[in-house]
Amino acid sequence: MRKIILIGAAVFFAGIIGYISYGYYNDKIKPMRQTVIEVNDTSFSMGYYMETLEVYAKNVEPNQVYYMADMVANQIIQDELIKQGAESLEIEVSPQEVAEQIEENKLPDEEVYKDIVALSLLREKLQEYFASRLPDTMEQAHAQVMLVESQEAADDVMAKIENGGNFTALVEEFSCKPTTEGDLGWLPQGLMPNSLIGDAAFSTDAGKVNKVEDGPVIKNIGYWLTEVTDKDEEKGIKVRAILLGSKQEADEVKAELSHENFAELADAHSQYKGGEDGGELGWLKKGDMNSEAFDEVVFNLPLAEISEPIQDKSVQTTGGYWIANVLEKGEHNIEEVKERLANNEFMEWLQERNEDSTINNYLDEEKTQWAISKILGES
Repeated sequence: MRKIILIGAAVFFAGIIGYISYGYYNDKIKPMRQTVIEVNDTSFSMGYYMETLEVYAKNVEPNQVYYMADMVANQIIQDELIKQGAESLEIEVSPQEVAEQIEENKLPDEEVYKDIVALSLLREKLQEYFASRLPDTMEQAHAQVMLVESQEAADDVMAKIENGGNFTALVEEFSCKPTTEGDLGWLPQGLMPNSLIGDAAFSTDAGKVNKVEDGPVIKNIGYWLTEVTDKDEEKGIKVRAILLGSKQEADEVKAELSHENFAELADAHSQYKGGEDGGELGWLKKGDMNSEAFDEVVFNLPLAEISEPIQDKSVQTTGGYWIANVLEKGEHNIEEVKERLANNEFMEWLQERNEDSTINNYLDEEKTQWAISKILGES
């Protein structure tokens, strides 16, 4: 009888241990072995993804890890595309090269760190490879550029340049995109700031000026047409407004604007997205619009009077014209832009690899949240 009881107890405890082990496997081991990313014939497990995410998030605030999750998944995919592409070009990184970098940078001798280092070295070798395929010279243009707000402004600037006007001084007066203005130096068409500037520069003879319209471009200027419809000592002023992209457009809208059609023209033309239908801004006090130019005019505007166009360089609007002043054109040495050209070649090659590959990302929101919670020790 005692023997039977002992056997029963052993079976019972074995069942408990088996149950616990099964639960541990399902909770801890199985999820880590799940495939979460596939790039052609190569797969990556949840465990690998989490290790990689943990490395990239090492010195990041916990709340930022959520924003990095998709970035890391995309990085794993891109790195594998580069690795597979490099193999097809017979470009490789040796284990010794990786080990030297690991030691030099005092990194942990772990798989994820080795992969990150190997990919960094592969990128360098691929850049060298694409640089070696470039010619010593290619057709380039030496141009000056600026973005102006309208066709009228473009024609005005072009006339001034053709009459000997100083381009730098004209940039100060007319340019409305400081991030892209002035002398670009010698550049091939592929390295021009955008394709429109490239087309304008390379379709123009040296010593000539060209213009090209850019509808979607964002510029740092706008023009308000406003009307104060009510005033109150406590509430401030009640305003409706139309934001336009150029003085030319503002003048055209102002010519047909009235109290009666203000809402209709606001809905048709205004680029301001922060108000209500009909251009209604509601009750405002000074500072609410974060614009000194706006406040200076509108808070001194008589009731029911429509303002003249108010130039405001604190807002952004779309649409404009690029001016390209082509100083010189012809075959020119590429040494100064070789690295950028090689990077363009590399990015085009990588894009082709991406388009020709089979990529599956199984990291849905639930799996991503689970991974992050484990990394942050939340469960």
